[in-house]
Amino acid sequence: MTVAVSPPTIVSGSAAPLIDVRITAIRPAADDTRLYDMARPDGAPLPAAEPGAHIDLNLPNGMTRQYSLVIAHPLPDRYTLGIKRDPASRGGSRYIFDELKIGQALTVSAPRNHFPLAADAAHHVLIAGGIGITPIYAMTQKLGADRASFDLHYAGRSRRQLAFVDDLAGAAFAHIHCDDEHGGALLDLDRIVSQALPESHFYCCGPTPMLEAFRAATAAVAPERVHFEYFSPQAEASKAGGFVVELARSGREVFIPPGQSILETLREAGLTLDSSCQEGICGVCETKVISGVPDHRDSVLSDHEHAANKTMMICCSGCKTERLVLDL
Repeated sequence: MTVAVSPPTIVSGSAAPLIDVRITAIRPAADDTRLYDMARPDGAPLPAAEPGAHIDLNLPNGMTRQYSLVIAHPLPDRYTLGIKRDPASRGGSRYIFDELKIGQALTVSAPRNHFPLAADAAHHVLIAGGIGITPIYAMTQKLGADRASFDLHYAGRSRRQLAFVDDLAGAAFAHIHCDDEHGGALLDLDRIVSQALPESHFYCCGPTPMLEAFRAATAAVAPERVHFEYFSPQAEASKAGGFVVELARSGREVFIPPGQSILETLREAGLTLDSSCQEGICGVCETKVISGVPDHRDSVLSDHEHAANKTMMICCSGCKTERLVLDL
């Protein structure tokens, strides 16, 4: 994070207050996957969460990671995160598995949701791969309680790697696909989409290859009926620079030099701006675009939203025009 070198001249939303929590339970969920429960030290309710929501988990080593909530409730007494130890971890999941213990004090953000259920959907088709079940499992709880029409397709290499598989295996709505039980064949997303009830909404969370296959399978579906969430950035952040950002609220102009993001440059210019992941996957830095054509590099907005150019993630996206006017 770049430290401001001059007093802020514009404040575009100061950082949201963090929430003090303690880890109250750690439970195994599958091979290399654990459930972490956390609650306020005084037992007071936590901010409300809807299915699909995630929180920032601020670790004692200075890292911040985003994790989906497994349980969503209007007045939750705890947040539950499903975390898989990633062999290619950049330090987050490895630190969590090796260092965090019951009783550990942490801070988290309030929930944010860029992967919500569509309230008006006639039917919901939920698709999860591996640890991608975490937000999808919360959706099954909500839809089941509402007696909504839905089905779940949950895939992984083997049953040992699937969290909640024992609970879901007997559910009429759940279809479990283990690659090793089908000769290595992957879940047939084209079949699932083609056989879905008319006007279904489709949701997918899982590894990048599954998400890319899902987006190909739903290419002919109306964009407003296709919902997905990535775990990792899908494009390298834009650091090309060479354009001017105009701050509409003051009329101030800031040149973005090569090698820096919009967010970094505006912070160096003295602005206080919210951000978290700085990779375009959390949505905290979403900013309204007044004019100009962004070079979208985020994994939050849909293709339709990218084409509309109404907002952008300034932590990772750049500009295709000489000038970009932002609502800052």
